[in-house]
Amino acid sequence: MRKQDLFRLCLQNLLRKKSRTLLTILGVVIGGCSIVIMVSLGIGMKESQERMLAEMGDLTIITVNPPQGGRGKIKLDDKSVSRLRGMKNVTAVMPRKSLESGGARLLAGTSGRYVADWVSIMGLEIGGMEEMGFRIVRGEKAAKSGEVILGEYTAYSFRDTLRPEGSNTVDRWGAGWRGGEEAPAPDPFFDPLGKTLTLEVETADGGKTTFPLRVVGIAKEDYSKGSETSEGILMSLADLQRIAEKANPGKKSNKNFESILVKVDSISQVAAVEKEIREMGLVTESMESIRGPMEKEARQKQMMLGGLGAISLVVAAIGITNTMIMSISERTREIGIMKALGCFVRDIRLLFLAEAGVIGLAGGIVSCVVSLIVSIVTNLVSLGSLSLDSLRIALLGGGARVCVVPLWLLAFAIVFSVFIGLGSGYYPANKAVRIPALEAIKSD
Repeated sequence: MRKQDLFRLCLQNLLRKKSRTLLTILGVVIGGCSIVIMVSLGIGMKESQERMLAEMGDLTIITVNPPQGGRGKIKLDDKSVSRLRGMKNVTAVMPRKSLESGGARLLAGTSGRYVADWVSIMGLEIGGMEEMGFRIVRGEKAAKSGEVILGEYTAYSFRDTLRPEGSNTVDRWGAGWRGGEEAPAPDPFFDPLGKTLTLEVETADGGKTTFPLRVVGIAKEDYSKGSETSEGILMSLADLQRIAEKANPGKKSNKNFESILVKVDSISQVAAVEKEIREMGLVTESMESIRGPMEKEARQKQMMLGGLGAISLVVAAIGITNTMIMSISERTREIGIMKALGCFVRDIRLLFLAEAGVIGLAGGIVSCVVSLIVSIVTNLVSLGSLSLDSLRIALLGGGARVCVVPLWLLAFAIVFSVFIGLGSGYYPANKAVRIPALEAIKSD
């Protein structure tokens, strides 16, 4: 039997009992929609978790600290930095050291009008900031001695000494909410970018010494790279050493680093690299301790939701089997005539399998279309608007989505539905070919 004849007979047989065929396809549609929507909800939860973690910092950064209490022979020195740089899947390594001083504050404006009574100062390899993933939201990276980068919100640390107590600071959290969204933060008293600030540091003998610092850039807040990216100063290790020596004259310089940032090439490799670093005797911190359990929980929810959807598809498979068995009972005489005319057994089997497969294919395609519509509507409702931006987010992402339907999920739903159809039609197809030709022809 030619393929086009097989396909024509398949459609004719399905259209012969339109209502029964449509109801069987509807069962597949419901099962397919259940799987796609349930799994898309799980993917949406995982995407929301990853977005939340990404807002907290770079997920590929590992902070390496020395052994607690000074235990262990390994130190955070140049040798450790070289060893970490030679590790597999590590793309960048940055040693860090903070200023060891009894007290430091920043002065700005005419006659030191604006004062930040407390400031965190961190020395690092300025040249490696871009490779490590630091972002400069305004200005440029420091290139010369005396040039520094401030954390994104360091300007809010300053108080105005000419204003009365209670109104001499700007609360960046005090804007509240507007129209259901967080209102923009109020402007600080002054913009430090391009200004020369004065760093006042207490010396070991109880005096004070000052250092001019020119602000050339503002860093993006990222706690995985240190709290200094929010409220603090980032400067070169050489400048930090110069300040420390002047603040503590005669004190022996400590060549060990306070911590080391290690950047891994992908999120999936963070756990393995972190384990290897710990085996060296060092202490590590990363977002993996939060991301790992959350990802495991999201995966479990996906499997649970997918399993619930699969139950509906199993019911649909039973419906396909029932439809095909009923079809065989009604077409017993037709099967006998086909055999008497010399039709091959494999063609008869293929005909019934094709009918079951077409039911699965049609149900899978329709279920994907319906699932896409449901997911878009659900996302638009969750976003609370019908604007073009909301439609773009609902379709392509870039914002908070409840349902995420990737292309692979749609392809899987179609292929799975076809296999369900073929699997459900296998028993009826075999039953059809086992019917003797003479008995089939005698059948009413």
